[in-house]
Amino acid sequence: MAISSGIFSTLFSQQTVSFLNPSFSRLLPLPPPSANLRMVRTITCATASSQQQQQERRPRGIMKPRPVSPEMADLVGAPEIPRTQALKLIWAYIKEHNLQDPNNKKIIICDEKLKKIFGGRDSVGFLEVAGLISPHFLK
Repeated sequence: MAISSGIFSTLFSQQTVSFLNPSFSRLLPLPPPSANLRMVRTITCATASSQQQQQERRPRGIMKPRPVSPEMADLVGAPEIPRTQALKLIWAYIKEHNLQDPNNKKIIICDEKLKKIFGGRDSVGFLEVAGLISPHFLK
């Protein structure tokens, strides 16, 4: 009976508690820390400068334009091109001229332009293309 009278006395008491009162917030227990809290990254001077450096970064490696041989320049249409772009243009040329073997799409049937690039071979596997264009990139 003591428990129920305590509940009724707090429910029906004439004193009201304001939620804006700072002393009331001390009465509430803190929630347990959540395992899935996420930190929000704010932009600082350090992160802003690193983003600018990334935008101003010059291409390196296979993304850097290199001079190519006259045979390669004839096929891709540029005297200097990145290796990645050259591969894209070679594949576009192969697809445009329908130079894949109809029975096995992994085999490329070379025409005169491709024979100049692929060392005079009549057919080339698609995995060999990247290796066969290497000598055409001049240093």
